[in-house]
Amino acid sequence: MVEITEINENQIENQFDQSISTIDESTHEISHEATLYAEPVYHVGSFPITNALLTSWIAVFIIIVISIILRTKLREIPRKFQNFFEIILDGALSLCDQVTGDRKITLKVFPLAFSIFFFVLINNWLGILPFGGFGLVETHGGESVFIPFIRSGTADINTTLALAVLSVIGANVFGIISIGLWKTFNKYVNLRSLGQIFTKVRRDPTILVVAPISFFVGILELIGEFAKVASLSFRLFGNVFAGEVLLLSMSAILAYGLPIPFLFLEIFVGLIQAFIFAVLVIVYFTIASQDHDEHEEHKEQLAT
Repeated sequence: MVEITEINENQIENQFDQSISTIDESTHEISHEATLYAEPVYHVGSFPITNALLTSWIAVFIIIVISIILRTKLREIPRKFQNFFEIILDGALSLCDQVTGDRKITLKVFPLAFSIFFFVLINNWLGILPFGGFGLVETHGGESVFIPFIRSGTADINTTLALAVLSVIGANVFGIISIGLWKTFNKYVNLRSLGQIFTKVRRDPTILVVAPISFFVGILELIGEFAKVASLSFRLFGNVFAGEVLLLSMSAILAYGLPIPFLFLEIFVGLIQAFIFAVLVIVYFTIASQDHDEHEEHKEQLAT
């Protein structure tokens, strides 16, 4: 009898321990935090595919699909879909003309700026669509972490930094094509102003002061090119990432109802940020295509 009771007690203790462990597993929470870095959702060999990269691919795919649909359905008499995009293009071209002041420059810059606008806009909006429930759960240090498949590509500093570098380098390449390599180089390293010290010092002694200042201004413009990269990338990244954190915080407070006003706010913010980025790209390309030497020569002719 003693042995039977001891066996029964052991069985009861084992069952109790199993029930406690199942309760712990069922009550184990899965955390989901907004991180500054994009989380990997898949690996191709040693190459990680992050959720931000996946969203950027989806944005590119959407742009390609829309472009193919528009190309295949072009008509002399536009219908609803074509008419809608023609209205958008006409307004965007007029706005671009106001920035560049020259239709020839507009036609060269507009395709790139408009493509960047749509890429940024779709990325911004994909990040706030209700796809947050799709993802995978990974365990790190005994804690389960939820990783969503969809995260705005512009909420990743790598994406915005790549866009900014592309825009600034593209603007300088456009400047070289428009006004030449030497004049573009002299914008940053103004050797022409230093050379004027020897050619104009007898006629205008103030050149001894003006020339070094002009050379120093060129160096500042070179530093400004790096500042443009930082400004473009961090502005877009900061606004989009802050919007995602805001929506996540509101959802944690009250999942139903409370995030809706902020969702509409982020839709508007996503549109404005894409617009600002595209306009700044147009401004940088326009500045790069302007020949400052021609203006200076014109002023000298007027002065003489």
